[in-house]
Amino acid sequence: MTYESSESRVVSEAGQAPGSRHRPRSVKVPEVTAHFWIIKVLCTTVGETAADLLNEKAGLGLTGVSVLMSALLAVVLVVQFRSSTYRPGVYWPAVALISVVGTLISDNLTDAMGVPLETSTAVFAIVLAVVFVVWYRRERTLSIHHVDTPGRESFYWLAVMFTFAFGTAAGDLVSERIDLGSWLSAVLFAAAIAAVANAHFALGLDAVCSFWIAYVLTRPLGASIGDYLSQPTGDGGLGLGAVVTSTLFLAVILGLVIHLSVTRRDVAEREQATGNAA
Repeated sequence: MTYESSESRVVSEAGQAPGSRHRPRSVKVPEVTAHFWIIKVLCTTVGETAADLLNEKAGLGLTGVSVLMSALLAVVLVVQFRSSTYRPGVYWPAVALISVVGTLISDNLTDAMGVPLETSTAVFAIVLAVVFVVWYRRERTLSIHHVDTPGRESFYWLAVMFTFAFGTAAGDLVSERIDLGSWLSAVLFAAAIAAVANAHFALGLDAVCSFWIAYVLTRPLGASIGDYLSQPTGDGGLGLGAVVTSTLFLAVILGLVIHLSVTRRDVAEREQATGNAA
């Protein structure tokens, strides 16, 4: 789905915060292309398998893993905020780490604190809605192609964090309550994303709204894929294990990020538009 990138520019022209006195110099996120969605799903899968791997295999426990991954995420986000433009080698590691941290937030509430999935799902949904409301009231746009100021970037990463937490809780809730198994759960969430895309292209659902709904749904989709690949065959999985699954997906992510860094396929369209406007 590439629909968010084009329409968001229309939103962006009128989407500057009231009283803004500067022109945006550089957008800090990639173009929404097929590469974007592929890497996003891969990152969500790694978020699921890596969290399980570190928690169960490394013996760090939820608390230890949460502290470690949060510290790594903080370091990468500092580099991301200090970057003057979008850099695939910084942006996508931040997404991968925030997927792990978002997963751990949900897991801590459910496993360590005993909060029911219904409660955590509702809380994360409310928190995410509040983030979007405050973001829009301040900036008058939720388009990711207007993440061009420190304030908007802060809202963006906060929203991304809670899409992962909400997606994790909601995905676990659906999978456990309906008991479809990881493979059928993946099919269900993929069908939901296809329905959102159809609603946008065929029915005119707003591009930015469509993007964020699909963004949330990719989290349980990636988690279901990760569970299917890593879980033992007796539990309905392929039995690859968390180590193999995490390594495989990290390798694919690395390859795609290197490809994008060299070809600049996810920034060329924006740079061309900027050059024409100049």
